[in-house]
Amino acid sequence: MSSIEILGLVAATLTTIAFFPQAIHSWRSKDVSGVSLAMYCTFTSGVALWMIYGFLIESLPVILSNVVTLPLSLSILYLKLKEGKISKSKD
Repeated sequence: MSSIEILGLVAATLTTIAFFPQAIHSWRSKDVSGVSLAMYCTFTSGVALWMIYGFLIESLPVILSNVVTLPLSLSILYLKLKEGKISKSKD
C-alpha cells in the first residue's frame, strides 16, 4: 500500500467519522430542525456519486468512505423528510 493510499484512507476515516456524532444525535433526539433539507439532498447525492466514482477508478479510500457515509447521510435525510411530514400533519 502506497503512502498516498494511506493518506487517502486516513482522510477518508476522519471525514467519515465526523458524521457519526450528527447521526447519533439526530436519531436519539429525533431533532433535525437545524438540518437543511436542500443541503442534505445535495450532499447525499454527491456522496452517492463519489461512491460510484470510487468504484469506477477503483480507489479504496473513496469507496470505503462513501460506502460508510452514504447510509449515515441517508439516515439523517430520512429523519428530516419524516420530520417534515410530522410538522405538516400537526398544522
